[in-house]
Amino acid sequence: MLDFVLKSVVTVLIPFIQMFGLYVIFHGALSPGGSFAGGMILGLGFIALNVVFGLEKGQEKFSDEMAGFLVSLGPIWYGSIGLVGILRGANFLVNKDSGLPMGEPGTLISGGMISLITLGIGIKVASTIVTLFNALTEEE
Repeated sequence: MLDFVLKSVVTVLIPFIQMFGLYVIFHGALSPGGSFAGGMILGLGFIALNVVFGLEKGQEKFSDEMAGFLVSLGPIWYGSIGLVGILRGANFLVNKDSGLPMGEPGTLISGGMISLITLGIGIKVASTIVTLFNALTEEE
């Protein structure tokens, strides 16, 4: 019975955990938190899935291949966003001269490229945490 209750609660909570992780990532330019904290929350949501439902079920949802791809995609995304400034004749990771609107202060899109940059870092952190967990739980 305890297993049923735990699985039911985790099944309900995981979507909210993932949405909260994305919220923290995207609102990191406006409030405390950001890409590292949001990436940790996203990664820990997948780890909770692995712990409660077993490693096989967790691998179905977030495989090692997917985690490896996302570990590489995060820095590539970050670097690609940084190159936008160079392509526009400004510095690497320039924000104001990137061509994106800066928006109204206090709104979600008020940081220009900062939200896009934090997305890449959040993806990297989440996939790294899942990769480390998978590596530590591998059986010989």
